[in-house]
Amino acid sequence: GQSGEGNTALLTPSHNTAIDLLALDEALTRLAQLDERQARLVELRFFGGLSVEEVAGVLDVSKSTVEKEWRRVRAWLIDELRDTA
Repeated sequence: GQSGEGNTALLTPSHNTAIDLLALDEALTRLAQLDERQARLVELRFFGGLSVEEVAGVLDVSKSTVEKEWRRVRAWLIDELRDTA
C-alpha cells in the first residue's frame, strides 16, 4: 500500500514554504548525533526524494523499518522545527 508515501508532504518545501532550511540543517545535525541512520534516512527521503523501498535498499534494512523510523523521525523533526519557530 501507500503506507509512508504521503508522509513526506509535511516536510517538503513545496508544501511548507515556512521551513527554515538553517533550522532544518541544525536539527539534522542534532539527529545525526543521536542516530546516524535516522539522519541518513531523512537525507535520502527529504533531500534525495527516494521512496521507502529505495531507502530500505540503500540502508540495507526492511521496508517496514524505514516506514517505522520515518514516522518517528518525522515527528521528532516537526517538534524540533516547531521549537525553533
